[in-house]
Amino acid sequence: QVQLVESGGGLVQAGGSLRLSCAASGRTFSNNMMGWFRQAPGKEREFVAAISWSGGNTYYTDSVKGRVSISRDIAKNTVYLQMNSLKPEDTAVYFCATGAEVIARIRRPTAWTTWGQGTQVTVSS
Repeated sequence: QVQLVESGGGLVQAGGSLRLSCAASGRTFSNNMMGWFRQAPGKEREFVAAISWSGGNTYYTDSVKGRVSISRDIAKNTVYLQMNSLKPEDTAVYFCATGAEVIARIRRPTAWTTWGQGTQVTVSS
């Protein structure tokens, strides 16, 4: 069974940058997708970005395109989320997730099978 641990969250001013990391351990699968979601207080969990572990194909929600980049380091079993030009509305707990055969429902949290504990990102105005 795979375990996911996020890190890299924190407090940043609007316009700043953060890089989140998600370290995977345990039983990982090369055909899995790795994704990032976020959840702001009182809101539903929202898809942010995803990457295929083997081919590196990337997917983004429209609100972050051009500001966010997802990447993976296969040797380190780690996925990164580089976030630039951060806005106060990016404030949320960011979760890493993994799953197989999620591409058809990539934006739905229920499609993903394993989640990390989350890391808080706060963007001040």
